[in-house]
Amino acid sequence: MSISKRLEEIASILDKNKAENIEKFNLENSEYMVDGVVIATAMADKHLSALLNFLKTDLKPQEEFLNIEESDEWIVVDFGDILVHIMSENARKKYHLEDFLREFEAKKLASKAKN
Repeated sequence: MSISKRLEEIASILDKNKAENIEKFNLENSEYMVDGVVIATAMADKHLSALLNFLKTDLKPQEEFLNIEESDEWIVVDFGDILVHIMSENARKKYHLEDFLREFEAKKLASKAKN
């Protein structure tokens, strides 16, 4: 399955389970360490864990969960070529991860335009 389809599937699971402000980044052929990233905001602390459990239930057959890092405000799921960040609203505002990733997308598009 393509990175785009996998990102869409992850985003769909998160959306179906009430995650907010979901953003997908296809970073294939960029200089970033993975090919795709999904960022979502959880509504509360318990919602962070619940969203992780929904991902585990819905993706476990086809995706290999290589690593999961959890804190009170941020969960990172590593699928090897895709990272999923489930964050509290405070963490999302504090770290602005999507701004950082947009720079990689812009560099990727600029590189394609040159070729």
